[in-house]
Amino acid sequence: MADEVTTTAQGFDPQDIEQNKTMAILGYIIWLVPLIAANQSKFARYHTNQGIILTICIVAYWILISIITAILPFTLWLTIGIVFSLIGIAIWIFALVCIIMGIITASKGEAKPLPVIGNLFTILK
Repeated sequence: MADEVTTTAQGFDPQDIEQNKTMAILGYIIWLVPLIAANQSKFARYHTNQGIILTICIVAYWILISIITAILPFTLWLTIGIVFSLIGIAIWIFALVCIIMGIITASKGEAKPLPVIGNLFTILK
């Protein structure tokens, strides 16, 4: 079983995985906690990094939408606002799915990147 965990978790220490699964799960919900409490755990840092990337992407999207809506005239904003609202709903659904997938992956002791955004960049090494 230990060989299977090592294989699925890309070379992470099986003992590290078992001791820090909770911190890895928290990396998707409240990433500041494992960042402070489990900063020595490679497994927890990996999942915390994925949670931070997801947060950065969501914040970047909302900043972009805020800038676009501030620039557009009010009458045009009413028309395009519907499209932005639908995109926003899709983004939140995507984020929720990513969080659930990350939590499931961390609880299994695996280290898979989030879909689409998981391999964009690394913050924690």
